[in-house]
Amino acid sequence: MSRIDDTFDLQAYVTRGVENVVRDALKATLKDPRESAFLLKFANASKTASKKRRDAEDAGEHIPPFLIASITSACNLHCAGCYSRCNNATVDAAPVRQLSDAEWLRIFDEADELGISFILLAGGEPMLRRDVIEAAGKKPNILFPIFTNGTFIDKRYFELFDRCRNLVPILSIEGEKEVTDARRGKGVYDRQIANMDEFSRRGLLFGASVTVTTQNLREVSSDAFLQKLSDRGCRAVIFVEFVPVTEESEALAPGDPERAYLRQEIARLREEHPEMVYISFPGDEKSSGGCVAAGRGFFHINSHGGAEPCPFSPYSDVNIKNSSLREALHSPLFTALRNGDILMDDHEGGCVLYEKRAQVEALLAARPV
Repeated sequence: MSRIDDTFDLQAYVTRGVENVVRDALKATLKDPRESAFLLKFANASKTASKKRRDAEDAGEHIPPFLIASITSACNLHCAGCYSRCNNATVDAAPVRQLSDAEWLRIFDEADELGISFILLAGGEPMLRRDVIEAAGKKPNILFPIFTNGTFIDKRYFELFDRCRNLVPILSIEGEKEVTDARRGKGVYDRQIANMDEFSRRGLLFGASVTVTTQNLREVSSDAFLQKLSDRGCRAVIFVEFVPVTEESEALAPGDPERAYLRQEIARLREEHPEMVYISFPGDEKSSGGCVAAGRGFFHINSHGGAEPCPFSPYSDVNIKNSSLREALHSPLFTALRNGDILMDDHEGGCVLYEKRAQVEALLAARPV
């Protein structure tokens, strides 16, 4: 089976990109002592976390720099083709058994101790869990990108983001108004643009997340669209290839020609427009030595505490309620995936763990009792 060439270091690019954003923001905010103090403190904390990970590596233990935390399974939108709803991981009303804010804070504390620098807050719609986001704000050593549909951002949230500069909203947008509202619902585009303008007015960092489909690929990778985001103060764009979980949605998934075009455009954007960070998932994985899930570069904790390889691969053999974050990283499933061939295998695109879910299920079934 063919393997992926190791030609791009995703972790190094993201870390360097964040450092550049922080440095540029620091230059722009020298007149704001509070902002400058935070950015300097985070820059130092990032160096400390990197040293912790290097020391662990020298001792034979790999600690990933990223964690994805789905802090709620509830969402107010019904986006077309949502993988999370199709997997029943997202619902209209969250069940009562979700992790509490105190449990999440304990996870954030352990992540800080391990040297995890970035925790991506997702859902459902994470803004429904103000208590957890406020808990994240208490951990200034960690940067928390928050992937949000933007519909719950209000005055209190703007004030929270102003106080806690380690909370960085990543606003979901699918292109211009027509395509965004077609997928996410009427009025969502206008709300996101208004959010961006307010973040810019307040001098707050934010990014954008784009689900790339066969319908919007050219639009969302165009200079015109990305320049609009940049002009509004957006500092990072995360392109997420659409992963089909139903036969009806397979036509939306980018194929080889579309993925090749996206890779080419992102390479050009990184060269010509370094003022923004561009990340492609899972495209960057394929060019950086394979899938970085299951603890190679990140792993996922769902809203109930299950530690999973990634959000697209909802399989777990350990719950964080009953284990530490370090123990979860060394779960039998994660260990088998990291030591095996699945993460390094070539695949048709999208998520390799979803595409090879039968093999993942077999590993889960074979775990020690």
